[in-house]
Amino acid sequence: MTDQAQRPDSGIPGKPTSASRTTLSHIMTGNDTNLLGTVHGGVIMKLVDDAAGAVAGRHSGGPAVTASMDEMVFLEPVRVGDLVHVRAQVNWTGRSSMEVGVRVMAERWNESTPATQVGSAYLVFAAVDADGKPRPVPPVVPETERDRRRYQEAQIRRTHRLARRRAIKELREKRIAEGMDA
Repeated sequence: MTDQAQRPDSGIPGKPTSASRTTLSHIMTGNDTNLLGTVHGGVIMKLVDDAAGAVAGRHSGGPAVTASMDEMVFLEPVRVGDLVHVRAQVNWTGRSSMEVGVRVMAERWNESTPATQVGSAYLVFAAVDADGKPRPVPPVVPETERDRRRYQEAQIRRTHRLARRRAIKELREKRIAEGMDA
């Protein structure tokens, strides 16, 4: 089932997953290192946000801002001299938001060995207009079985995000009602 079929009221034609998929590649240098001599996680996170932002902007046809980073997993350290490839695609869309999945791969710049996965992340972007207000985005149309799985998993993550937000809000309201500081 496609997102278009689930949101027929959107009036915006859907876009296939492949329409905005992108890869950002960067060679890691000594400027990117942390105190342990490996690439700083923040450097990788910036590349992830850059690639995801490009995908969100392409899919939505305009500006999109990072609303949240659901999860960033570092699987292996990245070293100076690694060629890092950050692959991103839209997994799911709502009215004005999009979940972008990102896979981080690394390979030695001077070797012909296959790249290995060193990280992954899920980010939520909101499409905005010139005034910074939310604007509608096209539904994403999954093309492959993998795209359909990612779409379904993204819906689960969204359900968990909303439930967590609701539970925290209820707890804070309860504490305020009981006279405890929020």
